[in-house]
Amino acid sequence: MSDRYILAIDQGTTSTRCILFDRRATVVAVARAEHPQSYPRPGWVEHDAARIWRDTQRLITRAMRSAGIGADQVAAIGIANQRETAVVWDRATGVPVAPAIVWQDTRTSSLVSALDPALISERTGLQPATYFSATKVRWLLDHIPGLRARAEKGEVLFGTMDSWLIWNLTGGREHLTDVTNASRTMLMDLSTLSWDPALLDVCTIPQAMLPSIRSSSEVYGAASSVLPGVPIAAAMGDQQAALFGQTCFAAGDAKCTYGTGGFLLMNTGSTPVRSTHGLLTTVGYRIGSEPVAYALEGSIAVAGSLVQWVRDGLGLIGTASEIETLAGTVADNGGCYIVPAFSGLFAPHWRSEARGVIVGLTSYITKGHLARAVLEATGWQTREVVDAMNADSGLALTGLNVDGGMTADNMLMQIVADVLSVPVVRPMVAETVSLGAAYAAGLAVGYWSDLQDLRNNRHSAGRWDPGMDGERRAAEYRRWQRAVQSAVYFSDDQGQT
Repeated sequence: MSDRYILAIDQGTTSTRCILFDRRATVVAVARAEHPQSYPRPGWVEHDAARIWRDTQRLITRAMRSAGIGADQVAAIGIANQRETAVVWDRATGVPVAPAIVWQDTRTSSLVSALDPALISERTGLQPATYFSATKVRWLLDHIPGLRARAEKGEVLFGTMDSWLIWNLTGGREHLTDVTNASRTMLMDLSTLSWDPALLDVCTIPQAMLPSIRSSSEVYGAASSVLPGVPIAAAMGDQQAALFGQTCFAAGDAKCTYGTGGFLLMNTGSTPVRSTHGLLTTVGYRIGSEPVAYALEGSIAVAGSLVQWVRDGLGLIGTASEIETLAGTVADNGGCYIVPAFSGLFAPHWRSEARGVIVGLTSYITKGHLARAVLEATGWQTREVVDAMNADSGLALTGLNVDGGMTADNMLMQIVADVLSVPVVRPMVAETVSLGAAYAAGLAVGYWSDLQDLRNNRHSAGRWDPGMDGERRAAEYRRWQRAVQSAVYFSDDQGQT
């Protein structure tokens, strides 16, 4: 099997990638294409699901040609996907009944406000939010004439992007999703791993349109198009796939993906940990019939996008990579802190009314200090999420695995290590989302034997050990927390303007 490969499909928010991996987790071929984002009204974000399927077919072919291999050399297909984006399509024709409603879309805010937070949290581990899939499906059922009646008859189907791709790859034979994606719909019971009748009733969604829920790693069926006969053997939400690709298999293992925002997940073991500190409880992964690995998740709204704002909004730098050079011109932040609550504060605060602030400005502050404060903002936001995770889980973080575009900034990685007081490790393979999907698919077909086999592939491309004095760390964290309170000061519900 040395000449066989695993194909990973990474269907993301702005692009789709198809990557071939060999047994040593080496990238053999990559094909990528962006797809357009549609914003038909304020707060609406849509995708053309049919376009994404066409792109996926083309990219698979391109990756195969690049590697110079045939379908008989692909051992399995694994899928990672943007998690909460909702697609509804006609069972008979395979045509979407409307554009896919993307996870960023906020049109369902009135539906969300009517939901019982206690019920949602108890059953799903989530908090009611436009972020998740349930209200997106409800909106389509409410606004497309005749759709609800057809859904009740099973004539139309719902799925997240993994379901949509698997349905198409199998020629319409398989309508399924995995537990990680199902856990992001706001419709799955976190304990039973099944669709919850009470939640379906509250959201008025017919069960007949829902996919079956399967594990993250098992053979779902064989492809009938593009790669006929090749097993489709894994599906995972993208952040869970990154957790798996980082080989975070033990309770307490954690990863953070730093991109436009930041997503930090900690493996909490086989029992769901209910958060009391502003985090989400979710499924990490499930391999075959083995017990589920649960996770705590904390999301940072603004990370790389703060650097983009400094570049495009303020014009202090010409390229994103220049932020590190500019920050390196000073030894510290000069007493300046930036809280980037451009769209409120996410975990662990969940204050949508908060607004961004820059505090500690004096005539001493230069653009170098501002650049340093920009990088430190990502570090301190990570610290807040980690503190919440440690408190919820009772597990002390001993190291953080990182991935994503921002990890190319060595100063930022050192800052994260300093504020967390734990080592930060960047893996050799940057495509951790795709690698996680490949690993799960490979396990299902015996391409890799077990989790230890996957760990043996892990190699570090960079490590940063903490070097900040504990007293200084504590003092700066207190200043950061006061800055956060300044951001919350602008809360409309406190009567401030």
